[in-house]
Amino acid sequence: MTIRPQQVVVLPSVMSADMANLGAQLTALCAAGARVFHVDVMDGHFVPNLTVGPDFTAAIARTVRPLGGMVDVHLMVERPGYLLELFAPSADAISVHVEADPHIHRVLGEIRRLGCAAGLALNPGTPIDAAIELASRYDYINCMSVNPGFAGQAFIETTPDKVRRLRAALPEEIWIEVDGGIGTMTLSSARDAGAQWLVSASAIFGHDDPTSAYRHLAELAA
Repeated sequence: MTIRPQQVVVLPSVMSADMANLGAQLTALCAAGARVFHVDVMDGHFVPNLTVGPDFTAAIARTVRPLGGMVDVHLMVERPGYLLELFAPSADAISVHVEADPHIHRVLGEIRRLGCAAGLALNPGTPIDAAIELASRYDYINCMSVNPGFAGQAFIETTPDKVRRLRAALPEEIWIEVDGGIGTMTLSSARDAGAQWLVSASAIFGHDDPTSAYRHLAELAA
């Protein structure tokens, strides 16, 4: 599937959702205009946390796709290539960490072969050199603005500068995702630096009214 963002998009990250009320929350967010939902997959090795697997991701896809939604899967796992075939049927886009696999060139090609947009994720301390070297192999770059593993972290203030450098170095058709710490106080700086996908977890689902919180962020993004 080819995805080409024409505007800045806020992606609700379901890791902070109310799992007992997830279907209703996703349906309400779709009705409010959300179109891409971010699923964080953590293995307890690459990052110090465990989250969800392919069955959960499939349930997200079954809920949002009939409503016009898409699924962006972020694999925060060691050797992500072994998991691609499990997640690809439920994903429209998959990002993998350059730090997680010594053969990331091959992994990115496999994501595309499976019909998903391929994303390359960079930890906050990872230089942009690898992103430039691999630019022909992926469709979007996931620039982490927190250290991966947990929701609710503070936005790393040097992220907009990194996004600007990525935007200047990468082909125009590659879009930039900023993941972590996106809320009312940080969204504008990421957007203005050149990010098109803005992932927000606790700023949406930690609110008493997640739909209202999403609408407010979407208005700021626009």
